[in-house]
Parts: sequence; C-alpha cells; structure tokens
Amino acid sequence: MSRSNELLHIDVNIDENEPHRGVLDLLRTLRPQWRPQDIHMKTFTEGLTNHLLGCCVDQSDTVLVRLYGKKTELFVDRQREVEMFQVFHAHGCGPEIYCSFQNGICYQFVEGTVLEDTLLCQPSIYRLIAAEMGRIHSIQTKCTHPPEPFLWTKLSHFLTLLKKSAHHSPVQTLCTKSSAASQQLPSLVTLSREAESLERHLSLVDSPTVMCHNDLLTKNIIHDHKQGRVKFIDYEYADYNYQAFDIGNHFNEFAGVEDVDYSRYPSCQLQNAWLKAYLESYKHCRGQDISVTKAEVTRLYLQVCKFSLQASNFFWGLWAVLQSQCSSLDFDFHRYATARLNRYFEKKEEYFSLSLS
Repeated sequence: MSRSNELLHIDVNIDENEPHRGVLDLLRTLRPQWRPQDIHMKTFTEGLTNHLLGCCVDQSDTVLVRLYGKKTELFVDRQREVEMFQVFHAHGCGPEIYCSFQNGICYQFVEGTVLEDTLLCQPSIYRLIAAEMGRIHSIQTKCTHPPEPFLWTKLSHFLTLLKKSAHHSPVQTLCTKSSAASQQLPSLVTLSREAESLERHLSLVDSPTVMCHNDLLTKNIIHDHKQGRVKFIDYEYADYNYQAFDIGNHFNEFAGVEDVDYSRYPSCQLQNAWLKAYLESYKHCRGQDISVTKAEVTRLYLQVCKFSLQASNFFWGLWAVLQSQCSSLDFDFHRYATARLNRYFEKKEEYFSLSLS
C-alpha cells in the first residue's frame, strides 16, 4: 500500500468475473468499521469499457468500485483521470475519489439516477445540464502555460494506435475483425488525411480552451430529483479542450449509443435555448454580466455545429474503430464507428463551408 500524488493506492487486483474477495480486500482499508458479512454489493453497470459495483452497509454511505476494462489503458490516461477527479471534486462538481488499485478506482456515490435519453429534450432537464456544463467550463486552475486542447493530442494517439495495428492487419481489414464489414469504413490513409484537414480547419475557429468533460452521454449524467440538479460522472476523457467540442459532443449524444439515430439530434430551437442557459451559467460563474445577446448565442451555435458534426463524430468514430479491434465486450463497435464516420462525411462539406462572421 502506498501513496501517489496524495491519493491512496491499494495493491489489489480484482477479478471482474469473481470480484467479491478483491472488493472486500479494498474495503478493509477504506471502511475498516464495516463487517464483511454486512456488506451488500450491487452491479450498477457493465458499461462499454468498465464495470461498476456499489458497496454499502446502509444507504448512508456507498463506495463505488470501478474495474477498468481490458486494454482501456490504450485509450485512457489513468493518471490524468485521477487528476480530473480531484479537480472536479475540489470545485464542487464531482464526487470524491478514495483510492486507486491495480485495475480500477474507488470513489464516492453520487445521489440520483442515471438520466434517460428521452429526458434530454425536456427544458427543465436540459437547462440543468447546460448550467452544470457552464460551471465546469468556468473552472480555473493554476497553469504555468495556456493548456493545449485535448482533441488533437488524442486524435493523434488514436491514429498512432491504428498505424501500429496496420503492421498486423492489411489496411483494408484494419478497421474491424470482419473483413466483409470493413469495406464500409474509410482506410487508414483517408482517416489520417481527414484528421489533418480537421485540425487545419477547426484550429481557426475561435473557441476558448476550457476544462471539459468530453464524454457527456446520458449514462454519465446523474439526475438528483430531490435536489433539482444534475452531476456529471466518469472523467476518463476529461481534460482541457475546446468549449464548442464539449457542447457539440453532448448534442451528438441525443442520437443515442445502442441505436444511433440522428433524427433525435436537437433542433435549432432547442440548441439555441440550451446555449442561452449555458452562457448565462458560464458568465455567472466567471463573475460576468449574465445578460446574453442573440449574437452571442448565434456565434456559439455556429462554433458548436462545426465541432459537433465534424470533430465529435470523427473522434468517436476513430475510437470505435479501435475498440472493434481490441474489445471483448458484446457491443457492435463496427456499427457504431460506421454511424459516426458516415455522419462526419455526410455533413463535412456543409459545415466546413459555414461562415462564423
């Protein structure tokens, strides 16, 4: 047992197929007053990349144990994730992280329920989400240098992983375990060229670099009905990034994950109302006048369009291509990659040509 960056680390590895013994080993340190025979364990989620267990003796204190999915270290900087946990918690925007262990982390339970996709369009809900995102984007940390946007670094990393895998697979079968299905996806050469084009184009968009969640799908939003608030959880991709990316990425999540349907993408009217609520919160948290003009909403709307329908779809399309190669989970990553990349190419020219002036 040791401490790293003031976070407790427990030298335990938990078997995801038989987690009970390993979890008890963790709780002997985290909750020594709990008797093993009184501890209740519940599987909360078996997500696309992780497994989450809840442990309690009574409902007044629940410890969440998250087991990292196999090979997720290829995609996620776990040390950075811990740092983001600590930053979000320090600013009242996230739960406390208790410890790390060999293949996961333990952290505080957030009261509420996972948000349902159907609630994203309700004004009473999306205003809460917009306001919470405004709070997070206003977080100021002590940086010796202006932070670099996470987007380009991560895209470059994804492409590097794809290039490495190309040494083991022909380019035409690179994107999936199924050579027949791979014909629906772009080649590595095309993906690399598109990434360069995206960076040239979007680097000219004057969107500020702020603290972002970067993965705000509904399963990462907890709605507390009693308190009338939402909280964002899971910070695997949290980092400094373009403001417009985080918002646009959330808008893309209206289309869903299991069955991507872009007819559910928010209407212009909903987006404008969402963005107005966001700007009011963002300005308030930065100590500015909270009045919002139509011109400010329009400008942000256009920026979000570019990042949503270009960068976000391309980013998660690449992510899904990689997952289709290495994940053992029962999820059709190839289908998801196809949906996101098809949307990117479908909207590319339309949104490249959007003028921000």
